[in-house]
Amino acid sequence: MASEDIVLTRDGLQKVTAELEELKAVGRKRVADRIREAKQFGEIGENSEYEAAKAEQALVEGRIETLQYILQNARIVDGPEDDGKVSVGSSVRLRDAYSGKEVVYHIVGALEADPSENRISNQSPVGEALIGHAAGETLKVQTPSGLHTFVIVSVSK
Repeated sequence: MASEDIVLTRDGLQKVTAELEELKAVGRKRVADRIREAKQFGEIGENSEYEAAKAEQALVEGRIETLQYILQNARIVDGPEDDGKVSVGSSVRLRDAYSGKEVVYHIVGALEADPSENRISNQSPVGEALIGHAAGETLKVQTPSGLHTFVIVSVSK
């Protein structure tokens, strides 16, 4: 992994920690049991079940390594400051200046982003543009779908 800034909220930290614990406790055991079973099917060199189990083991160990890296290098953000400006952890109500449509985004680190739940990354075009701004400000944001003008209606924790 590259040494980019890994930002996690407390909620994101809990999710990463829980996934790591699950993989170490359950994932490794499940794969070990599968390998043990597959060895009983005959020659290892000609055993597709064994090869599949070993591939799964590599995936599980790789994910464990990634999660450990994240935890060792993450910058944990407790929440937004009380200064009224957008930061990681803020909920931001935006109004499209042209359509009048409003949307609420929760600003999170890149690993926690889920656009389907309106959780956008602080590194996304909209998230990055919002950081440091306050309610009442108007921003022009270049997104993959074109230039948008947004009014920040409110910023909350």
